[in-house]
Amino acid sequence: MYYLIESTLRECTAKECHSGQKQYVAVLSPREWQKEREEFEMGIDMDFDLVGSHTTEAEVNYDSVTGTFALPDRKDMSAEYRKFAFALDEKGIVFIDPEDNVSKIIRRIIQTKKWRLPSLERFIYDFLEQIIHEDLSILESYEKELDRIDEDIEKDRAADIERLNDIRGYLRDFKTHYDHLIDLSQEFEENENNFFKSNNLRFFKLFTSRVTRLYEMANSLLDYTLQIRDTYMARLDVRQNRIMTVLTVVTTIFMPLTLLAGWYGMNFKYMPELNSVYGYPVVIIISILIVIFSLLFFKRKKWL
Repeated sequence: MYYLIESTLRECTAKECHSGQKQYVAVLSPREWQKEREEFEMGIDMDFDLVGSHTTEAEVNYDSVTGTFALPDRKDMSAEYRKFAFALDEKGIVFIDPEDNVSKIIRRIIQTKKWRLPSLERFIYDFLEQIIHEDLSILESYEKELDRIDEDIEKDRAADIERLNDIRGYLRDFKTHYDHLIDLSQEFEENENNFFKSNNLRFFKLFTSRVTRLYEMANSLLDYTLQIRDTYMARLDVRQNRIMTVLTVVTTIFMPLTLLAGWYGMNFKYMPELNSVYGYPVVIIISILIVIFSLLFFKRKKWL
């Protein structure tokens, strides 16, 4: 697919795209790129390794800027990253996409954007903005989930710690993703080959600023997950300590009773208590007194 950058993206033919009258956007499959890359005159002989690529990055070449995108699936963060490549110069940008990722973004741009001063820089800004346009609401939803988990822990309700660990992993992925987007935007802002107009570099500064705020929010939420986990572990330790306290108290109470039972369980022939009429009830009363005294002692020491 070929588009000319006008007040919006207008679909065109390959011939119009290569005419050089207006800046363009092209979306090609890897096979189409192999056939047509010489037409774009970017001096690129390399093949894009989308399988081996795991990051969003840009590389400045003599006649072009090339790079790759690796985007997490916002609907399923555990899914495989969506990957595609790009190459650009002052005439336009080419996306090499084995799937339909770029086309979906471009369709959203056509539906929602109109430019008073169209330019390649403005298109790239809107393209990057479309990548992150849902992220603020996603991060806010994670924050609400974390608040609920934290409240469950504070009120000693069953907390979904597995979900907490999932969110923590997703936030790490977002943080890394934003870090790469910031590097990409700063590479464009550097404008080493002077492909971009100097007064349009503000678009990349604006995008860098926005992604930096998302990065800081993701980082803050990541710290929040650590605080919640520490609170959970502290609550777990308190609960275990309570259990150990009860077990210790019970064991301490029954130790003298065990001594009595062992002592009178010896059944020596000349033990006077064995023939006493009051021996059995006396031992019962002594045992009860021991239990009462132990409970009062532990209560006074605030161990119960």
